[in-house]
Order: sequence, then structure tokens, then C-alpha cells
Amino acid sequence: MLGENHSVHQEFPEQHELIERLMAEDMHFKRIADEYNMMDKEIRGIEMRDSPIDDSAFREMKKKRSLLKDNIYQMLLKHS
Repeated sequence: MLGENHSVHQEFPEQHELIERLMAEDMHFKRIADEYNMMDKEIRGIEMRDSPIDDSAFREMKKKRSLLKDNIYQMLLKHS
């Protein structure tokens, strides 16, 4: 769905407390999560405003967001 919020907390609601702890204690996790959230916000903005963007550039943005999400998931598993 266009414009849907895919923030870290939305994607992993059951891990809310762990996310908060890692955001405070693990600077690598925080950097990845912040980059993911920023990328998600940018993608949502493009979708909501129907901003002109090259399809391949938009696919690359979504691919990068997906890779960041995979990294976040792996870090959450490691700390669970």
C-alpha cells in the first residue's frame, strides 16, 4: 500500500523494548535503524506526493531499505 509506515517499530512491534535498548546502547544498531527510518520516510514522501522519480532509482531506494531491514532483523535476532 502506498504511503504505509514501515518504520523499525512498525515492522517489529514485538521487539519494541529491545529496539529502544539497542538504540540507546549500540551505536551501530542506532545508525542502521536511523538510516532505515530515514529511507522509509523518504520513500513514503515520494509515494504520498507522487513525486517524479525514475523507476530504477525508486526500486534501488526500496532495495536499500529492504537490505537495511534485513540487517536490523539479524541484529534483533542476535540480541534476543
